[in-house]
Amino acid sequence: MDPEEAPRRIGILGASRVSPTSIVEPAGLTGARLVAVAARDRDRAKDFADRYGVERALGSYEELVNDPEVEAVYNPLANSLHARWNLEAIAAGKHVLSEKPFAANAAEARDVRDAGKRAGVKVVDGFHYLYHPVTKRLHELVASGELGELQRVETMVMIPPPPPEDPRWSLPLAGGALMDLGCYSLHAIRAMAHLAGGNPTLIDARGAERHGLPGVDEWVDADLVYPSGVTATARCNMNGTKAEMTYRAIGSKGEATVANFILPHTDDSLEVKTNDGRRIERTDTRSSYTYQLDAFTALIRHGIPMPTDSDDAVQTAELIDQCYKTIGLEPRGMSHFD
Repeated sequence: MDPEEAPRRIGILGASRVSPTSIVEPAGLTGARLVAVAARDRDRAKDFADRYGVERALGSYEELVNDPEVEAVYNPLANSLHARWNLEAIAAGKHVLSEKPFAANAAEARDVRDAGKRAGVKVVDGFHYLYHPVTKRLHELVASGELGELQRVETMVMIPPPPPEDPRWSLPLAGGALMDLGCYSLHAIRAMAHLAGGNPTLIDARGAERHGLPGVDEWVDADLVYPSGVTATARCNMNGTKAEMTYRAIGSKGEATVANFILPHTDDSLEVKTNDGRRIERTDTRSSYTYQLDAFTALIRHGIPMPTDSDDAVQTAELIDQCYKTIGLEPRGMSHFD
């Protein structure tokens, strides 16, 4: 078999709750091999491997990143561990598909980016939504002029509160609403930059800490402006009354809203409202994670660039840090390597 057409050989770090959706199902649909999964508890890794058809279970992350059978590492660990294990994988010569954000802060993100470039491996930040047709369609509508001149972009990512023991509420694990949800909101605003004159600048941000958890943000609203003067708001809330994941572009002649830009396989609708009326467009309920894995394959097999590369990841991390500083909280700390 031509090496360029061989199945990708992916190793999974940790038996994460997101992995069945984010990598197991996409691998099955695209023909990738899940050659190994590692957990600090080997029994947990074995249970995951047996349940999801992974070829081998390993008892440490070190074993996985150094496994010669593994070509690319998928990293869905806690945010505080992203940079450490992305760097370990890079040092072992592996390509990396990291869950977002791929580092806890901008300094770590720059370290990961620079290491990947020195090693000549591909490192990708897992903003999977960007590869789904519904996001591309929203951008097409803005570019087409049907909405008129772009005036404003709005994103909102809200969920009901996770349980108190959830890692997303942990400051040592680099949790908080901005890290879990708001990174999507900010990234989607940044993803519209090519239609608004360039990267947006943060103007202001507001937020609040979770009661009883100093330093951990419960919600954040960020106001931004593009070089063209188009304004934007990126909002996130991890104590909402419902789930909401909307992406809206407002123009001088109308607006368009993606109903669920993060999980379009649950709702792929896009509402368009102009002077000519209202319509609902449907794109595809295939998972955005599957589209992302297709793009990752094209990157490592054929060198086709992905927009969520390590340079993009650094810019996202810098914006997250700016938001934290603006609302009076410290950016997430350096990785805990224990």
